[in-house]
Amino acid sequence: MTWAEANRRANGLAAALLAIPGAAEQDKVAQYLYNSPEYLESTFAAFKAGFATVNTNYRYAADELVYLWDNGDVTAVVFHGAFAEQCAAVRARVPRVRRWFWVDDGSGACPGWATPYEAAAAAGTDENVSGPWGRSGDHLLLLYTGGTTGMPKGVMWRQDDLFGVLDANNKRRLPPEQDLEAHADRLSKPGPRNMPGAPLMHGTGLFNAISNLMIGGSVTTMAGWHFDAAEFLSTIEQYRINSTSIVGDAFAKPILRALDAEPGRWDISSLRVIVSSGVIWSKETKDGLLRHNDRLIMVDSLGSSEAIGMATNTTTSESGGQTARFEIGDDTRIITDDGRDVEPGSGELGRVALRGRTPIGYYKDEEKSAQTFVTIDGHRYSIPGDYATVEADGTVTLLGRGSQCINTGGEKVYPEEVEECLKLHPSVDDAAVVGVPDERWGEAINALVQPHPGAVVDEGELVAHVKARLAAYKAPKRIIPIATVGRAANGKLDYKALKAAAVAQSD
Repeated sequence: MTWAEANRRANGLAAALLAIPGAAEQDKVAQYLYNSPEYLESTFAAFKAGFATVNTNYRYAADELVYLWDNGDVTAVVFHGAFAEQCAAVRARVPRVRRWFWVDDGSGACPGWATPYEAAAAAGTDENVSGPWGRSGDHLLLLYTGGTTGMPKGVMWRQDDLFGVLDANNKRRLPPEQDLEAHADRLSKPGPRNMPGAPLMHGTGLFNAISNLMIGGSVTTMAGWHFDAAEFLSTIEQYRINSTSIVGDAFAKPILRALDAEPGRWDISSLRVIVSSGVIWSKETKDGLLRHNDRLIMVDSLGSSEAIGMATNTTTSESGGQTARFEIGDDTRIITDDGRDVEPGSGELGRVALRGRTPIGYYKDEEKSAQTFVTIDGHRYSIPGDYATVEADGTVTLLGRGSQCINTGGEKVYPEEVEECLKLHPSVDDAAVVGVPDERWGEAINALVQPHPGAVVDEGELVAHVKARLAAYKAPKRIIPIATVGRAANGKLDYKALKAAAVAQSD
């Protein structure tokens, strides 16, 4: 659809949101949707109305949905028809939700308690809609993140801060104050064609799509609701996609396997940029993708829901990048727990801290906000909990989240480092590393290993493989073959469930 059509449709939904009885500034709209045009339409409709969006993980069970929509004070839900049964089951438990917008996906009829989304969107006109309170850069986008401890928390991004940080790497920047003419002047031609590989319900997919639209680009969403490498590659070829967003090897490895299995089937020459965030992306996989398109620019972005653009690792055919090694930005510091900057080459551990345009906190959680968003030397920093060391050349080696750190025999081991090492072995497709209570070591390192199809996991061989590349104390005490480590759609691992599985096998 054209920009004008999308704007009209967003106006239609914005008017329907404002018509909800008792509608108020910054009411919350939950998006219970797979990747689709309606996801972005409903995002901009909420912004037009002066409402805030609440992303919803479509894998959540009933209790998780109730928690999310209750904690987020949600008053309207936009949902795909495939989720009608789940919505019906929790309606009585979320009394604040006053309107349900049903997106037709061919799975059945619109429930009597819901409003057809299409009717609302189709009623839109060219007259831009806004609430009686108008628009403000202080209006929020709530990005709920499962995090690594506790219940999901809503990261509060001011729209002004979000758009500012997403624009940071553009050659022609947005003006510091709102100036629509200046913004229009920088859009002299259609922008790049983007396709989210990652779900829009997560920051990696959504923020990459929004940043593309900010420079006059377009966004294509795949028809399939679950990631399929063949569909991904076919869609790139069909629509001549220029950029995409993924989440590390969880997406990149299946793409590479498909390309290797059928070389020459897909023309992906239009694809120039792949952006990944949230999970480490291995050098071996990047090198493999370059064999199929040597013009690729692969950007590994160190960021999170709480901090965008802390550091980057860029790989091209001319400049190879190392796994987990990042160039930090001007506003990023690696600080020790007592507030000092980590000295390059010292081997000290520190937490990655980003200042500048960051979220204003977690929704309705002042205690957690105070722990993550900290003032240092008069500047406000976001410190999500990523630990790293600083090399002698000033680059940063990411080790992982402190909450997953394993303390074994007094030594700290970060799971991601061992996982990446294991995945270098030819028999290993994926791996998860957890600490299991141990009388001798305090915590013993256990690796749950997902082998390549037809491969056999040899415990002694894998342990020796790790010891040859990392300090011996980082090697797993036990290797547990597993059918799948069960990565979620965002590429993340459920470490709590994996640890429980490892403990159960040790009993």
